[in-house]
Formats: sequence, structure tokens, C-alpha cells
Amino acid sequence: MSRAQVDHLVVVAASLAQGVAWCEQTLGITPGPGGEHPLMGTHNRLFSVAGTAFPRAYFEIIAIQPGVAPLRAAGRQRWFDMDDRELQARVASEGPQLVHFVASVPGVVSAVKALATQGLDRGSVVEASRQTATGLLSWRITVRDDGQRLFYGTLPTLIQWGEAGEDPAQATHPLDAMPASGVTLQALQVRHPRPEQLQAAYAAIGLTGVGVAQGPPSLHATLQTPRGLVTLESKGI
Repeated sequence: MSRAQVDHLVVVAASLAQGVAWCEQTLGITPGPGGEHPLMGTHNRLFSVAGTAFPRAYFEIIAIQPGVAPLRAAGRQRWFDMDDRELQARVASEGPQLVHFVASVPGVVSAVKALATQGLDRGSVVEASRQTATGLLSWRITVRDDGQRLFYGTLPTLIQWGEAGEDPAQATHPLDAMPASGVTLQALQVRHPRPEQLQAAYAAIGLTGVGVAQGPPSLHATLQTPRGLVTLESKGI
């Protein structure tokens, strides 16, 4: 069975400048550099949140890149519901929002099949990459044609770092080039009206360490920061 682990949290912003200002005000740090995703027409800023509980976790602030048309085929949506009008309206009115998390797996194709046995279509496995200061960073990630996150963002997108056929143990991970940020992820919890279905999906991909409870759909990420303990909530978006 695939063993998944929390890879990164996803915060969507209306612009990267807005995302940086939010991060500085909310978490007390300036996010590190990121890059551009020509396939999706998005760009990001990143920083490590790795710690004892989540040793390979980082934080992504992502926004649609102005004036850049995605290379993704016409009719297919960007990842993380970023083309969803309701999500865009929420971000526009309330500022950057925690919307999702991504789980890394050693075999993304087998993990997608494992979710399919639960009746869940996690989407196609898409090859993506971006340039970094140290070279090309490559990964394979699940993206539905409709861009949906599923379960209000509480069912993770799946990612496998490296190119197809590359030994996962040898693949470059973004954390390899990230210094400690002063922020660490202490806990990640999700709520959903159908927690048993979500727990079964987590079990199918071998994901542990994420608490699941019944309730209105939401993500809760608790972070130790220079501003003290901060909890971000998706609040059903």
C-alpha cells in the first residue's frame, strides 16, 4: 500500500503581493521564493513548515499569474479550484484563504487507483515542472479536468516528486533548498459531514497524522509562528 504524507498546505491569494502581505501580517514572516507554472498560468511563494510532526511539509501561497494564459488544454480548469467563481469571490472579499493540502506518495498512479476503489476520481496524473535557482524541479500531480479539490479541499491532491520512472528516493523535493522559516506545522485536522468516507480514503493511500472529525467541511492547520500559535481555517470554502 502507498504511504502518503502531508507535503504542503495551499493558500490561494488574489495576487502574490497580497499573499506576501497576508503572510507577514498573519504569520510574522516573509515567504521565500517560488516560481511559475506555465501549464496552469499560476505562480507561488514558498516556505518550510517542517517539524517533528510533519518532517517534509512546506507552505505554498499561490495566485493566478496576470497576463499569462495556461498551456493546459482548452476547457480544462486550473488546479485547486482556482477557476471556481465562488472561491475567487471569497478570496477577493476576505483575502488569502487556506483551501487545500497536498499529500506526497511514492507511487502516484497506484495511489490514484487506490482511491478509485473507494469510488473517488482524483483526476489524471499530470507531469509538471518549473525552473528554480538550482535547476528544473519536476513532479507528477493529480488534477481533474474540472479542477475540483473534492470534499471541500479535505481530500488531498496527490503528488509524486521527480520525473516518471525516477526513483522517488532520488527525486528533488522543494524542501531540499528551503531554510527553516520560523514557522512549523503542529497539527492538521479536517472536518466533513461524511468523516467515515474521508477516513476510508486516507486509509487507502496510507495517510496518517491528519485528524478527521464530523462537522461542517473545513481544514484546520495549527502553526507555531513568530506571532505565537496560529490556526488557519478554510471554513467550508
